Amino acid sequence: MYAFGVRVGFETGSALVVLGFVALGVALGTVSGLTPGLHVNTLAVLLAAAAPALPGPARGVAVAILAAGVVHSILDVVPALALGVPDTAMAPSTLPGHRLVLAGRGREALRLSALGSGAAALLACLLGWPITRAIRPLAPLLREHLTVVLAAVVVFLVLTEASRRQRIGACAAFACSGVFGVLALDQPTDALLGSGDLLMPAFAGLFGLPVLVAAARGGGPPAQADAAITTSPRRTLLAGLAGAAAGAAVSYVAGVSSAVAAVVALAALPARSDGDRAFLVATSGVNTSNTIFALFAFVALDEAHTGVVVALDRSAVPLDLPLYVVSLLLAAALGVVLVLVVGDRYLDAVRVLPHRGVCLVAFGVVCALALVLAGPIGLAVLAAGTLVGFVPVHFGARRVHLMGVLIVPIVLAA
Repeated sequence: MYAFGVRVGFETGSALVVLGFVALGVALGTVSGLTPGLHVNTLAVLLAAAAPALPGPARGVAVAILAAGVVHSILDVVPALALGVPDTAMAPSTLPGHRLVLAGRGREALRLSALGSGAAALLACLLGWPITRAIRPLAPLLREHLTVVLAAVVVFLVLTEASRRQRIGACAAFACSGVFGVLALDQPTDALLGSGDLLMPAFAGLFGLPVLVAAARGGGPPAQADAAITTSPRRTLLAGLAGAAAGAAVSYVAGVSSAVAAVVALAALPARSDGDRAFLVATSGVNTSNTIFALFAFVALDEAHTGVVVALDRSAVPLDLPLYVVSLLLAAALGVVLVLVVGDRYLDAVRVLPHRGVCLVAFGVVCALALVLAGPIGLAVLAAGTLVGFVPVHFGARRVHLMGVLIVPIVLAA
């Protein structure tokens, strides 16, 4: 039997074996998602490299890789909110999320993120193939005009700052982060683990360590109130749809990550008093949507646009799209539950532990990961990124302008 142009079935295993590999992927994604600054791409590539030595069918290895990716995309909001060290795609939501935590609405923030990720996963799994068929002819046109689209988004974000000082800060942050991205991201690495990853130290420096430094000066997060969602269902739904759509769109364009999609999603949302909540829902939806739609783009266009799909490609496993989609949906459902179960406890633990000690430990973990994943150059990139990360803070501008670290290199390469 065939569907979507790929073979259906799991001839060398059983449903129980599939569930076992889903559980393995969920466990790996949980560990990576809850570790400050650790990106699932590193884990996925290592798993792909180890695939030939793993017992069990090749499709099972693919299921584990994909499950780890989607669970990480859902759970990475937890350390981003609790410790201020975001994963790459969660970076734009760091400051809005922290405002909610400082206001005692951390539990609500977790549930908003879970809603965004869960809705995006459901939409991606149900609509992935028809949207892929519709967008496939448009992908070359989008690539051709990508510079114009990104330029329009950047101008929109700068102009929507509230004051002249903030607009100047926005331009300075975009320019500094853009130069930083051009100079830093192509540097050779001497990784102790994997093939080298400079995105992790770059984003941890830009978005994570400045938050940790500011947090260490304070008294820690306050007691968190109830978990009730205070924004309207309609507003939440619109934010989730914007995130899912943006994540889907960039899945078909080489070189554009879910972090850039988050910028697009934020630009599409009107500013309102509950904007922090909408931003959090949208960026969570972007992250998860991009993870899933990238699989459809790989099947339709034979192009690997995310680290997880690159790992899938390198492992040379057979394509079984229906099996992988069902596995992704199951893993996403488990990831949403884990956000609610683990997230509250994570926030409580951070609040009751010695605050400066927690910040120092998180700081040490980030530095150690930068060294392991990129070598000494990783520490240099981390330090330089941290200095650039204070630019928007100085002017009172939004941190989203630091996404110049990716946008400028993409525009120059286009």
